Amino acid sequence: MEQQFQSEQPDRTQVTPEPSKKKKNEALEWLKAIVIAVVLVLLIRWLFFAPFIVDGPSMQPNFHTGERIIVNKILYDFRQPRHGEVVVFHVPTEGRDFIKRVIGVPGDTVKVEGDTVTVNGVKVNETYIQEAIDEKHKNNQLYNDEADFPNEQFKDGKVPEGYVFVMGDNRSNSTDSRRLGFISQKEIVGRADLVFWPMKDIHFIKH
Repeated sequence: MEQQFQSEQPDRTQVTPEPSKKKKNEALEWLKAIVIAVVLVLLIRWLFFAPFIVDGPSMQPNFHTGERIIVNKILYDFRQPRHGEVVVFHVPTEGRDFIKRVIGVPGDTVKVEGDTVTVNGVKVNETYIQEAIDEKHKNNQLYNDEADFPNEQFKDGKVPEGYVFVMGDNRSNSTDSRRLGFISQKEIVGRADLVFWPMKDIHFIKH
């Protein structure tokens, strides 16, 4: 008598997750990714970069009130500020931050007489404000009719180690080293690198 055998077939039944559970897992992964991204952005901002809002006319014509700037906070951990760089720094006596341009670095002897600025006896070529200076000179006026350096308050023009000499681009309307004295590098927040607002004025800052 012939016996019939039924061959065993593999069980192809698959267990699929419930749609609601799958969606929850996806939502959780997205949430994790967003949280990580936010933490990284905040960490990078806190450690490396900081926003700054220009307030006042002291850096006109190159910077204007209300402009938002990104400040590079780590650059000067690796090197010293250089001539012509635009920096943001704390002024403890004022209780706020200022934005100015570096004119003199440690060891330099700075002299400001009207619109003539010299460093170590050599006239500084200030291309960033030359147009504004020329415009004033056409009318027989000084662009800097406010303060020279050295002066009665600060008699020594040599920049000491660990300090910089800074001035605003708007020479007749700027509270800078001519009135504040040399700025300690410990008070420098960083270099202004990018104007990011208003959007029409977005650009990297030339130094």
